[in-house]
Amino acid sequence: MYHLIGIKGTGMSALAQILFDLGYEVQGSDKKDHFFTEAPLIEKGIKVLEFDANNIKEGMTIIQGNAFRDDNPEVAKALELGLKIYTYQDMLGRLSRMFKTITVAGCHGKTTTTSMLYHVLNNIKGCNTLIGDGTGAANKEYEYFSLEACEYKRHFLNYTPYYAIITNIELDHIDYYKDIDDIVDAYRSYANLATNMVITCGDDPYTHYLQPDKPIFFYGLSDDNDIIAKDVEYRDDGTSFDVFVEDNYYGHFDLPLYGKHMLLNSLAVIAICYYERMEAKDVAKYLKTFEGAKRRFKETVIDDIVTIDDYAHHPTEVKVTIKGARQKYPDKKIVAILKTHTLSRTKEFADEFAEALNLADKSYIMDVGVDRFEEGYDDVTYEVILDKLKNGEYMSLDKVDELLKYENAVLIFMSSKDIYILKDEYEKRLKHKKGIKD
Repeated sequence: MYHLIGIKGTGMSALAQILFDLGYEVQGSDKKDHFFTEAPLIEKGIKVLEFDANNIKEGMTIIQGNAFRDDNPEVAKALELGLKIYTYQDMLGRLSRMFKTITVAGCHGKTTTTSMLYHVLNNIKGCNTLIGDGTGAANKEYEYFSLEACEYKRHFLNYTPYYAIITNIELDHIDYYKDIDDIVDAYRSYANLATNMVITCGDDPYTHYLQPDKPIFFYGLSDDNDIIAKDVEYRDDGTSFDVFVEDNYYGHFDLPLYGKHMLLNSLAVIAICYYERMEAKDVAKYLKTFEGAKRRFKETVIDDIVTIDDYAHHPTEVKVTIKGARQKYPDKKIVAILKTHTLSRTKEFADEFAEALNLADKSYIMDVGVDRFEEGYDDVTYEVILDKLKNGEYMSLDKVDELLKYENAVLIFMSSKDIYILKDEYEKRLKHKKGIKD
């Protein structure tokens, strides 16, 4: 039996689902707090326990979530019993060698790209997947495995990709990476793990520093790329474009998503399908039905109000999410609500967060989400961003009624953490105000 310590984490939940689908006996443990990742586990009948050293038994194989150290009671018990313990990325590394694995890395867009890749490949040929939004699925008969590969602490160097996708390179995780050169070096090592080829965004300046010893192909909008989108139209019902690969016309595509970043994500998927000899008409058919990853631009319409739940937690992601809302809703007021995660990211990117939020008509900033100690950042609060906003205010759960004043507006709730609690409460009160029953 596999026992996952921290099974409610998005990656761990997805991994548990994959192991279950492959026929293994699986259970796990976590805090008693409710997480959205529990639902698929319960649906499959995977047992989810509260942390307790007594959960650990002889004969188990342990998968230790990255958030839990050796002083965790369950980890300590596993060590005492001499059980085999894998890290999350160790186990994924083993899985990546079982299939034709396509890893998707990048500072932004990896969850959406992995999800889009899975949707297209699964419909055309069948595909296994692990996505950072908590989605995991597997069938041992399938050849492909689309795997979201996180760069934090160089975890993605544990995998063995057939194709290595890189959506972009930008400085993040500054509690670990020293500077942009350090993170480029990590991506260079990742690119060299590809056993077939590297697919990366050529419109990103840092990807050109990779120069791996494997074939590398660039996608983007500029004419010096290998996979190019031409005749692009950004409309209020999505994005349409033609694709040329190495100067040859491949096909026309309609994407029901918004913003240049989503177009670029789709080009990574199209590139994989081209080099895997798939028909453009099949790829176009399933790209057109892709609805997006969990917590990525997820919309709810309540009368004249649209709420958007988005995982955006880096300034670039905040910026493109607001721009995407402008593209789809050009006649509505855009209101942005952000809850940042980690004190280091909040302080070091305060100017960039403010610049992104200032693209909205009105912006709100919440208390920083903190789940680990960061030395040297004790004095950091939301105010480092608030002070730089042109039309910004502080927001918290007990101030949610202030959001009810907006009419004909789009309210974008952005965070990698639990901002959906605020969104859900706002939606409940908005429906009551408008006399709408659930």
